[in-house]
Amino acid sequence: MKIDTPKAMTKLIQDPHSIREEREKVLEVAIGREVRAYRKKQNITVAELSALTNLSIGMLSKIENGNTSPSLTTLQTLANALSVPMTAFFKGFEERREAVHTKAGEGVEIERAGTRAGHQYNLLGHIGANSSGVIVEPYLIVLNNESDTFKTFQHDGIETIYMLEGCVGYRHGTETYRLEPGDTLFFDADAPHGPEELIRFPIRYLSIICYPQRT
Repeated sequence: MKIDTPKAMTKLIQDPHSIREEREKVLEVAIGREVRAYRKKQNITVAELSALTNLSIGMLSKIENGNTSPSLTTLQTLANALSVPMTAFFKGFEERREAVHTKAGEGVEIERAGTRAGHQYNLLGHIGANSSGVIVEPYLIVLNNESDTFKTFQHDGIETIYMLEGCVGYRHGTETYRLEPGDTLFFDADAPHGPEELIRFPIRYLSIICYPQRT
């Protein structure tokens, strides 16, 4: 499969080095997001919410876009109109933002569904339900000379493999890719995939699987 050159790829719009605005502004944005989410969940237009609350459409737009700090009276009015507790508007702001630090050699060795003999999976960290709506499973995978080859893993999501050591022929769908240290393979995990040919030992690679969290 031909990989697009950076010039041919769609421009990525998220700045990985961006810094959030001050905490007060983040609170306004969090409240606005919740107001908009509850309004849309109830299929209420901005004009209809304006009629229910006697707040102008312009003011509601500013609130939903996080451009103003609504008073407690305004929030209570919105809560009554949307039939939710006022505290619901602070939910996104109060959510915990977690980080998991795993020291070298302390990854949890697990037996993942579909794991074959000799395939060592070390889970390097895990955050469950979170505000992003995405679950990420990072693994360090070690294959030894007794490992079975197995090319029919299939699961939801997107997977990225980064080769650390050794050489493997990795199949995805009908294609096989020779992966050596520093190589990356990024693919739709719903297609059959897995290490088909163990070429040079020891073999170690990172496997990072991302999929939507289920509610």
